[in-house]
Formats: sequence, C-alpha cells, structure tokens
Amino acid sequence: MSHEIDLEKYNIRTDLAIEAIANTKSETGIKSHVEETKNLTITTVYLDSLGSTKIGKPEGSYITIEFDDVTDYDNKEKVKEVFSEKLKEMLSFLKIKEDDLVLIVGLGNEKSTPDSLGPLVINNIVVTNHLYLLNSLGSGFKRVCALKPGVMGTTGFETSDLIKSVTESLKPELLIVVDSLASQSVERLNKTIQMTDSGINPGSGIGNNRKAINKQEIGIPVIAIGVPTVVDAVTIVSDTFNYMHKHFSYSKQNINNPFNKLIPVTSINYLKHQYSIKKQDKEQLLGMVGSLDDNELKQLIFEVLTPIGYNLMVTPKEVDFLMNQLGDIIGNGINRALHKNINNI
Repeated sequence: MSHEIDLEKYNIRTDLAIEAIANTKSETGIKSHVEETKNLTITTVYLDSLGSTKIGKPEGSYITIEFDDVTDYDNKEKVKEVFSEKLKEMLSFLKIKEDDLVLIVGLGNEKSTPDSLGPLVINNIVVTNHLYLLNSLGSGFKRVCALKPGVMGTTGFETSDLIKSVTESLKPELLIVVDSLASQSVERLNKTIQMTDSGINPGSGIGNNRKAINKQEIGIPVIAIGVPTVVDAVTIVSDTFNYMHKHFSYSKQNINNPFNKLIPVTSINYLKHQYSIKKQDKEQLLGMVGSLDDNELKQLIFEVLTPIGYNLMVTPKEVDFLMNQLGDIIGNGINRALHKNINNI
C-alpha cells in the first residue's frame, strides 16, 4: 500500500495518553516516565501545549497504572494501594487542603455493564458532607459529596452543564469524575487505570463526544479517572493479526525446543517471550497484508468493517465481575486518598 495514509478517516479510538503518544515519532512537547512497583507498571505522561496538539489530548499530567489481574484479593489490594498513593500525589500537586469540599461524579449508564464504572464507584464512596453540615464530622475525614448524573440519552441534560450547575451551588474546591474509557489495545482492557488533571470528554473514545468536563468549563480543578472497558472491532482484528505474527515468529524460533514438545501448543504464552519479528516472516505468513504497518493495517480493517456496520464496540464476557472489582478498587482507593482515617477498605 504505497498511497499516503489519511488517519483522519480512521479515528483512533483510545482515551489513554500512553497509547496516543505511542503513535507519535517526535517527543517534543511530551515527557514520560515509567516506574515498576509491586509488579505494576506506572507511566506518567506530561503534555504541554505542543504535545497536546500533536496527540489530540488536553495538556496536563496523565498517570497510568497497568496490572495483570484483579480477580484475587492480593493483586486487587496492590492495585488499590498504588492507585490511592498516586491519587494522593495528584491531590498534593493541585494543593487540595484538608478542609476542602470534594465533589465526586460517577459518569456513565449503570444499566449498561461496561459503561457502569462511574456509578459503581459512587456506590463505594464514603460521603461525609451531610455530617459536616450537622457539625458531627470527625477529624481525619474530608468533606465529600457524590453524584450519579446518568447519561444524556436518559436525562436529556448535557452532563457537563448539570455538573457545572451543581458545582456553582455547592462550590467545591475539587471535582473528581470517574468514567469508562476505550482502549486501542486488547491487552489493556480492564487492566489499566488512568488519572489526569486535564479533565475528560465523555464518550470521546467511542466517537460520541459530549461537552468537556474540565477546569475551563467547570471553573475548578478536575481529576478524571477511568478504566478502558471496551475496544472496537478494528482493534481486535488488527491485534489478532499482530498476535499471529508473534505466534508464527515464536514457533519458527522454537521449532526444535524440547519444552514445546511436552505441552500443548495452546498452553504456550508466546507474549511472555522476547524475540524479533522480521518483515519477511510477516510477508511469508500473510502475503501483501503482512507487509502493511500498523496504521495501514488498521485503516484497511476500518475501511472493510465500517461501511457494513461491523466496527462494533466489544467487552469481555466476564465484564460484570470485573466491573465490580474495579468499582471497589477505585471507589475505596479514592476514600483512602481523601480520608486520613480510612486505610483498610
């Protein structure tokens, strides 16, 4: 495919800054730092105005926590602890004081499982502002209000306008919004938490842009927290092609490995092994399609699936269980970050 690729036709469906910067060749205006702790990968991305223009994300700080599993207690607690500590760092950076009022908003539709993260988080939030109004709020607890605004399709309200009205009435010093996101990678689905001080455009990951919820629109600092819970069919198909390349390369390099002869081929996780994928291997496996780079492959799949209406948004079959776990991690992680006297929930 020798013609120039027009990426405007293929709107890369990702809300994650780490995926957006992966598509840029220049690092001008973009700074990133990666650290490993408790078997988790934490990536911090800083965007200035130039970096913001390059990747189409608002300028600000983006902290991304990547993990393998939250289906067992120990792993879940590790993620919760790290998430809480990183949120504390962001609160300190924004100079949020002990007696400041915080409004937490759970975006999304609780009747749609992959979009129910925000409402599930709100179910776990320790709300305290009513105690403050009654002069019975104990020490070590911050003033907190919570809100589930629903979605425009059921309320008729632009969510940003509704939140702005509430903040004008309550006058909180900080707004925290939680929402489900979209990813450009199957590997990050339900295995990534992103938090940013740049706010959020609800629905942008699935091409359903709503008015922004950020400091410029609302008038107070905004921390947006989200987890990618859906990917589109273009992502799944293109990732499958890349997995085929990796599987082919691994099999070719390990064809005489005695270990592989002792276990079923379906039990080998080739993603855990380091190896190079040669262009000729791709072409040998898939011919002309194998010669395409990632952007060309995605555009081809996009052009095939979109006209027939098959570029679907997809979520894992166990999403119900995962959403409950993630709602607990983020909800109680926020509680730990806000309230000094809460450490073990």
